[in-house]
Amino acid sequence: MSLLSEKLGQYAVPNEMIKMGLYPYFRPIESDQDTIVTINSKPVLMFGSNSYLGLTNHPKLKEAAIKAVDKYGTGCAGSRFLNGTLDIHLELESRLAKLVNKETALVYATGFTVNSGVISCVTGREDYLIFDEFDHASIVEGKRLSFSKILKYKHNDMTDLEKILQKCDPDKVKLIVVDGVFSMEGDVAKLPEIVALSKKYNASVYVDEAHSLGVFGNTGAGICEHFNVSKDVDLIMGTFSKSLGTIGGFIAADESIINYLKHNSRTLIFSASITPASSGCVLAALDVMEDETWRKEALWANTTRAKEGFMEAGFEIGNTQSPIIPLYVRDNLNTFKLTKLLMEDGIFVNPVVSPAVPSNDSLIRYSLMATHTFDQIDESILKITKAARTLGIIS
Repeated sequence: MSLLSEKLGQYAVPNEMIKMGLYPYFRPIESDQDTIVTINSKPVLMFGSNSYLGLTNHPKLKEAAIKAVDKYGTGCAGSRFLNGTLDIHLELESRLAKLVNKETALVYATGFTVNSGVISCVTGREDYLIFDEFDHASIVEGKRLSFSKILKYKHNDMTDLEKILQKCDPDKVKLIVVDGVFSMEGDVAKLPEIVALSKKYNASVYVDEAHSLGVFGNTGAGICEHFNVSKDVDLIMGTFSKSLGTIGGFIAADESIINYLKHNSRTLIFSASITPASSGCVLAALDVMEDETWRKEALWANTTRAKEGFMEAGFEIGNTQSPIIPLYVRDNLNTFKLTKLLMEDGIFVNPVVSPAVPSNDSLIRYSLMATHTFDQIDESILKITKAARTLGIIS
């Protein structure tokens, strides 16, 4: 055994959970990503998906993917920078820019590579990157790769953000980077206040719309549209792997920022292009989002139904304002036990434990789709409540 294997072999936490019969990750699904999935040949209600609009098996998306493969093949065999830009990429970028009210947009292969590749290169050594402490891991990765001065403010604490801005050199670039909807807690960034502070201190704003695209705003454009601050936000980022039913991501901004990124963002220049199939899927998803407005309405009706049910049952759900509902357990082991009991009872949810969150903030991440029925939601609440009482999580 090499020294590397020996060292990494000391990481035993997953094996310990497997021995206890509590390991909850990499559970193979044998069907499409719908409200009911098949695991071990059995039907399971899915409340762990980010498919907020329920589009992953929509016939128009599948048809668009097949047509794109027929025309362009299965991949681009290169990066956007060289041989990997297709006319369908440009069409998609035009649609996305229009959706989020920006001059232009740039499509990446994944949402993670948008944040890690944009945040790491847009500011210099003398500039400032300012983050909410609960920002997504992809934002954190972009921060790690940057040579800028890194500052962090307390979650959604505008007083703390202002104190940090006051300490910055007024003549240097200051970029505030924030999730529109925080992916584990489900709460929303205080974007109007952030924009007001950015104007006061001559800062720029970058908003990650991963979990708000398709969910918030009159047209589904996200939190920036919801708060009517799109023109005041410098960079708007989004992903395709949640509401839009496939994989990929984009950044939208003015032409000068996008031109810079085209020639300096390493995750764009040195990554293969998003596939034709995914590009076709997103274009179709944008059409469906425009045409089937009932989906967003149903999603919010489902969210209200679930939140009321969990609060009535006595769960602690924090400050969620979205279809992401955290069910706080506040104990890693009980979180794993609850996940196991629920899977055995036909309910799929996601455990979130340390180090993703502090151990005393461990939770079950329960998320909704537009295509869930009230009966499915009520059944899940009943079963989750029963299991949580068995473990003493709620009284």
